[in-house]
Amino acid sequence: MQSKSVYLAGPFFSKEQNDRVTTVKRLLETNQTINSEAIFLPGKDEYTDAPVGSFEWQIATFNADIRQIDQADIVVAILDYELEDDKHESDAGTIWECGYAFGQHKPVFLIRFDKQTELSINLMLAGSYTAMFNGEKDAQNLASYDFYNLKNKYVHLNVI
Repeated sequence: MQSKSVYLAGPFFSKEQNDRVTTVKRLLETNQTINSEAIFLPGKDEYTDAPVGSFEWQIATFNADIRQIDQADIVVAILDYELEDDKHESDAGTIWECGYAFGQHKPVFLIRFDKQTELSINLMLAGSYTAMFNGEKDAQNLASYDFYNLKNKYVHLNVI
């Protein structure tokens, strides 16, 4: 079987967010069902022909990310956004990418590092994932999860 390509969604605006992206990427790279050379990181593979934030950059970045989701076999999304500020909301862009991927019939995998025991998740996001990895210890299972067979893995969360 051909190993899977990944679109790795998640915020990348702070050192802590980038550390979580790096952690998930490393775990995926060790997984035998993932093509370690085909993990796309939106924050690392940015459009550089125009200033960041300019209209041209916005359109080019949006279109490139959509193409990458379309080409990927799966989407892995890190939900933690401003965790260090004790905010437990997910990044809006990451949520949108999950919805788009689900609409394109791509399996979506959610990751949360949040240590809060009573986690809440939006109903639409909860209904769209194939598997969820909840907490730092559970995230380690990304290294051995079978992305060929795509077994459902649910986490009990408060759905809002």
